[in-house]
Amino acid sequence: MTRTINVGVIGCGLMGREFAGVVARWIHLHEIGVTPRIVAACDTTPAMLAWFQHAVPTLELATDDYHALLAHPGLDAVYCAVPHNLHAQVYCDILAAGKHLLGEKPFGIDVAANAQINTAIAAHPDLLVRCSSEFPFFPGAQRIVQLLQSGALGRIIDARVGFLHSSDLDPNKPINWKRRIATNGAYGCMGDLGMHTLHIPLRAGWQIRDLRALLSKIVAQRPDASGAMHACETWDNALLACTAEANGESFPLLIETRRIAPGETNTWYIRVEGTRAAAEFSTRYPKTFRLLEYTPGGTQAWQEHSIGATSVYPTQTGPIFEFGFSDSLLQMWAAFFDELAHGTQMRGNFGCMTPAEVMTGHQIFTAALASHANRSVEIL
Repeated sequence: MTRTINVGVIGCGLMGREFAGVVARWIHLHEIGVTPRIVAACDTTPAMLAWFQHAVPTLELATDDYHALLAHPGLDAVYCAVPHNLHAQVYCDILAAGKHLLGEKPFGIDVAANAQINTAIAAHPDLLVRCSSEFPFFPGAQRIVQLLQSGALGRIIDARVGFLHSSDLDPNKPINWKRRIATNGAYGCMGDLGMHTLHIPLRAGWQIRDLRALLSKIVAQRPDASGAMHACETWDNALLACTAEANGESFPLLIETRRIAPGETNTWYIRVEGTRAAAEFSTRYPKTFRLLEYTPGGTQAWQEHSIGATSVYPTQTGPIFEFGFSDSLLQMWAAFFDELAHGTQMRGNFGCMTPAEVMTGHQIFTAALASHANRSVEIL
């Protein structure tokens, strides 16, 4: 028997529309015993609401007041994708209304806002609360998850994770809320991209003991819609050199979040080198998984494996075909609704990012700000 979850969307921009696409493709998944149904949408921009009214046939309510959405009869869960400065108020109100939540990163504009959200989560232990992070659901990323879980890599020598954009290299790109501290927060690119890089390391149980951060502001001003120039206040790029620990052993971990990475278009990557094997995956080459298996005295040679659509939740797509961004979103949402419906008995074996992992992310980003400001190594 399939359970239907009635969902409301607060924030009908790019990711809100992507979620609507996920729901429309739900039949693409093999049966997992749960189906989402979008019944309400909220945005302060009429054109965004109009898109939902046109594209989502199950929609019962379109409103510019999220309180009206939360009061809609029969609503079970909410996807919230709003600017970072709104997270604390809106997320807490969602939980107070008794709704399950998948929210966008970073779950609060700063560590204080995140603590406020965590207090609300603790007050509603019956609700499932998770943070959006889709890239670890790529098949190549899941191969690395499996290697980490099995211990097949041996002792970790070092690791690198990153998320790279290039569109902000254009100085004529109009300014938006991510360029302002009041709406994006002081984390800059780390608040926007950082949780994606931390999902697998934190899920693997790695503990970051210290870090040295190098933060960059590259484009000083950007035009608004009328051509008037405004200061860009937030960090464009961040490089965090960390000492991490796993199984009592320390190793270097490099975390890279860049909104200005020439030639890159939404590239997420992870590389882990160990004493028995090394593995690497990048969304730049979604069918390519690189593996080096080593035996003492043996040849050290990288192998390239061509992998297809074989992620956590089986779909109608054959495994020989290429996996993409929209597929990773479908997998992430399958994990969220699977956990909502089945709890500890969920059908998949990899879940969405948890509030505890997100809180650790805030501690890391806060330490990174202090490290850059003081030119110091910060202890966590």
